[in-house]
Amino acid sequence: MAKKLLGKKGDKIKANRPARADWKEGVKKKQVGVSDMTLLTKITNEAINENLQKRWSNAEIYTYIGNVLISVNPFRDLGIYTDAILSSYKGKNLLEMPPHVFAIAEASYHHMNSYKENQCIIISGESGAGKTEAAKRIMQYIAAVSGDGQNSSIKEIKEMVLATNPLLESFGCAKTLRNDNSSRHGKYLEIQFNTQGEPVGAVITNYLLEKTRVVGQIDNERNFHVFYQLTKAAPPEYQQTYGLQGPESFLYTSKSNCLNVPGIDDVQDFQETLNAMGVIGLEKHEQDEIFKMLAIVLWLGNVVFVEDDNGNAVISDGDVANFIAYLMEVDAENLSKALTSRVMETQRGGRRGSVYEVPLNITQANSVRDALAKSIYERLFEWIVTRVNVSLQARSAHQYTIGVLDIYGFEIFEENNFEQMCINYVNEKLQQIFIELTLKAEQEEYVREQIQWTPIKFFNNKVVCDLIEEKRPPGIFAALNDACATAHADSSAADNSFVQRLGFLSSNAHFESRGSKFLIKHYAGDVLYNVEGMTDRNKDSLLKDLLNLATGSSNQFISQTLFPERIDPNSKKRPPTAGDKIKLSCNTLVTKLMQCHPSYIRTIKSNDNRSPSEFDQKRVLHQIQYLGLCENIRVRRAGFAYRTTFEKFVERFYLLCPSTGYAGEYIWNGDSQSGALQILKHNNIPAEEWQMGTTKVFIRHPETIFALENLRDKYWHNMATRIQRAWRAYVRYKIECAKKVQRFWRQNKYNIGYLQMREYGHQILGGQKERRRYSLVSMRRFTGDYLDIKGGAGLATMIRNAISLKGNEEVVFSMRGNTLVPRALRSSVPSPRTFVLTNQNLHIVVATKNGKILTMTDEKIINLNVISGISVSTLQDDWVVLHVDNSPDGDTILSCTFKTEMLAHMLQQTGGRIKVAVSPQIQYKKKGGKGVTMKFVKDETAKGDGVYKSHVVKICSGQPASSQSDPPCAVKARPTANSTRRAAPKKTATRSVPRSAPAVKTAPAATRPISNGFQSNNRAPPPPPAAVAPPPPPPASGMPQYKALYPFASQSEGEIAFDTGDILEIAEKDDNGWWLARKDGKEGWVPSNYLEAYVAPRPTPPPPAPPARRPPPTIPTPASTPAPASSPAVPAWKAELEARKQQAATPTPVPAARRAPPAPGPKPVVPTKPSTMSKPVVPSRPGAPRAPPRPANNGAPSNAAASLADALRARRQQATHDDDDDEW
Repeated sequence: MAKKLLGKKGDKIKANRPARADWKEGVKKKQVGVSDMTLLTKITNEAINENLQKRWSNAEIYTYIGNVLISVNPFRDLGIYTDAILSSYKGKNLLEMPPHVFAIAEASYHHMNSYKENQCIIISGESGAGKTEAAKRIMQYIAAVSGDGQNSSIKEIKEMVLATNPLLESFGCAKTLRNDNSSRHGKYLEIQFNTQGEPVGAVITNYLLEKTRVVGQIDNERNFHVFYQLTKAAPPEYQQTYGLQGPESFLYTSKSNCLNVPGIDDVQDFQETLNAMGVIGLEKHEQDEIFKMLAIVLWLGNVVFVEDDNGNAVISDGDVANFIAYLMEVDAENLSKALTSRVMETQRGGRRGSVYEVPLNITQANSVRDALAKSIYERLFEWIVTRVNVSLQARSAHQYTIGVLDIYGFEIFEENNFEQMCINYVNEKLQQIFIELTLKAEQEEYVREQIQWTPIKFFNNKVVCDLIEEKRPPGIFAALNDACATAHADSSAADNSFVQRLGFLSSNAHFESRGSKFLIKHYAGDVLYNVEGMTDRNKDSLLKDLLNLATGSSNQFISQTLFPERIDPNSKKRPPTAGDKIKLSCNTLVTKLMQCHPSYIRTIKSNDNRSPSEFDQKRVLHQIQYLGLCENIRVRRAGFAYRTTFEKFVERFYLLCPSTGYAGEYIWNGDSQSGALQILKHNNIPAEEWQMGTTKVFIRHPETIFALENLRDKYWHNMATRIQRAWRAYVRYKIECAKKVQRFWRQNKYNIGYLQMREYGHQILGGQKERRRYSLVSMRRFTGDYLDIKGGAGLATMIRNAISLKGNEEVVFSMRGNTLVPRALRSSVPSPRTFVLTNQNLHIVVATKNGKILTMTDEKIINLNVISGISVSTLQDDWVVLHVDNSPDGDTILSCTFKTEMLAHMLQQTGGRIKVAVSPQIQYKKKGGKGVTMKFVKDETAKGDGVYKSHVVKICSGQPASSQSDPPCAVKARPTANSTRRAAPKKTATRSVPRSAPAVKTAPAATRPISNGFQSNNRAPPPPPAAVAPPPPPPASGMPQYKALYPFASQSEGEIAFDTGDILEIAEKDDNGWWLARKDGKEGWVPSNYLEAYVAPRPTPPPPAPPARRPPPTIPTPASTPAPASSPAVPAWKAELEARKQQAATPTPVPAARRAPPAPGPKPVVPTKPSTMSKPVVPSRPGAPRAPPRPANNGAPSNAAASLADALRARRQQATHDDDDDEW
């Protein structure tokens, strides 16, 4: 209802009003006049003039006629070319935004990318109408929207293209009576693009430089800008070397009495010219040569001639000529002779005759001097354009181009000569292109395509173009060439011959001969041309004397670069004239433009006084008439705005019809015409909006094609939405899967390292030794330091003090057991010992009691490097024989309940070097080197650990040698994090964790090869990496945390060192293997292969309930039944043993509430994935061999860990129920 209220007229809006009004709405400029003149109610020249005046007065200088832009010069800065306005036109069609030159540039760029066609933007109009400014804005827009700006070569091309504007303006533009920055040459810039629409290169083509301006200008006009820039702002080195002074000191710049122009800062422009040279890539020596040539031209203008006694010309000031010779690096006498005389050669019968040196009069000498100056400047300008093209060469293959034509406008002066005729001829050709493509060709196409059409009458200027350029019947250029060829010695005679030949053109309705002048009725008005000097300017040839002078210069830039041609005395070929050159280049340009998709900008000059407040209606009306805007509007309104072949239409819009496209795929199998018809009907395009020709589809209004383009964009948008929806669903599913994996990992990651070590122990035995039942239970883990030697108190402290560990020696395994002690004249007997295995040695500690004092002594230290092999039997006994090299005491015989784990740790610390032999009998050496055989006999009566006597071990049968560990027990589901939070919310204090810094990228040491010295076929597989216990969990942080696997010492600035087990925060991950880390407040780089992901461990949950093999009893809650392990003085195994005794004595057993076992020892780090399933890879450890640090086991007192082996023996003598076995 609110929406309806908003639409009613006169209603007061009380609801749905924004909280704050948009201030931009208050200052938004109201549209004046009609932005597209095809919508004018009256189509007359006066109505067009009135509409343009309204918009110009409202600072709206751009107006459309369909897709043709009309631009009226405001002669002031309107602030309409800012970056914000430029950005607003990106991706918009012509109807979405107000008329603007940026809209034409966007339409051309979009058409090139969408339809894969070359583009050209033709800018036409009078001199001073704003063509050069429009071309600069087009290049500004294309450079801003093309490419992403990241590629350095593309960015370089953009900068170079923009830099060509100030450079070529300085050398090719000048102040005229009608325009302060008039282009005195034509320029066609082709920007080359790759398939992604990125500019990769450019080519500039130059047309007809007005070189006569170098030597003379009419009053209140100026020479080319660069002369005033150089004379006003030349650096001291140029002033001293080239003799440069102010512009008033040179005749070529001061003759017209116009040294300064309001609004032009020559000093600042000179700096911009130098900057442009640097951007384009002109070297310093090249710039020096350019400015030297300009100085030569300026000093040539100061050469003044006087008459001698014979009436011949001589140079009045010889110092000027000498300085010019110094700059040109030629002989001064030769220069003076070339300027004041002419060498003539006679011919007789085609043969060379006599050679004469003819002196020149003052008029002839001035002409020779000016010819040399004009030739040097023209060749310098052409070399600059060629050099710019070298820098703009395509960096990669290009597919499409956008051409921008900025050429001199139509000119009508009081005195018009050869240059004006050439300029107006080019404009006639451009007008012909406009007529051909917008009027004549369009109507011819309607007839050819059998489209219903009302013909429109228009003026075709082809007759004027033929009048100037045709050979048969001969046109003006042909007549000029004939006159130059027949009377080449005398210019006045050639002019008279030209006037006589113009009589043949008197029958042409667009030509009138008026004595020494002639009139051509151009499309822009009637122009009267002066014949005097026209043939001489058409010759465009340099005297042989001057050419020989230039080629004889010792300056390579003059003799080789600017004047590379050499005179061939035997050549009789007539050199091309200026008329031939401009006709050839113009026709080449027309051919090139006709092969592109054109866009048009028609510029109009609002007044001749360059006033920002004057709109000369008569002047503008004249331009409207000769530009043919009225006919253009009529053709536009009667015709069709868009046409393309059936194939291209279907290829572009097949997505909009289910018959032609499905899910972005082309599925149409019929002909293209039927496909185009299907698309138009499916999208409900009215029948009056389109017509089908014989090969093309025609659409009347641009709004229709814009609507189809909008539907196409929406289709891709909808497809993108569907893809995004599917992607989000996939990502959501992937995250859920990742959470499941992470949940499983968190539940099992602390056990994996221990279990892998246990599996490694299985691989060591190789399925050859019978196994004990208890070593296969699922809960058995290889935790290592069972006696808590590293951090325990009491007995652990006594053992630690007894073995006196070195600085880099770390305990990896400790356990009680027995050694075989020899006795004099009697057989050896087992004796209790404590075994402590470090990363370097095996310590055998003996306990002695002196009275009531217990003493621990490190009885024997066996370095791991001297152990050549290890032997075990094939039965389930615990005996292990260590074969020691060169030991006077012989080999060491041990009995250890956790023998497999001890072997696994030994092999891990030695890199798998020690080989393990499994055999029914073991050969070992006693003291003195005597060989002894230990036999193993299977005896079912020898329960428990078996019986040893006289080198014979009797033991009962164990589990099969091929037995595998039992699968893990079922784990009771833990409460979720949400329920835990609801049950007992906890406050977690967070504090920042210091960062770490970089490390030298060092390769890990090579894996140590396994020795082959021991006699055994059972090669032990490489062990998993040494167990590294995680340090205490660091405080919470927002950045991912990683734990150090190896120590690292920084070797350069920007790196940080760390030790094994340090926790680092990773701020940035780089693909080269170096990560930015933070540690202890420092930040630097560290090698990523020294780190692994770290997750702070959670408290170990209580173990799950035992499998229900009988009716499950009621488990009392912790509140009703206190946990037996609540007292730290009672060992865990003892509490559990008491609970079992109570259970056995009760008729209906009710087990005590199970408590968590003592906190496990250090947890090995998960090793890297093994290369094969049977042999996990042992990672090399940088530096000296060492065991990774392990945290102290604070979960249980040391006496509980020390009595674990005793607990095992007590367990064997307890009731042998299956469930009790599984409970262990």
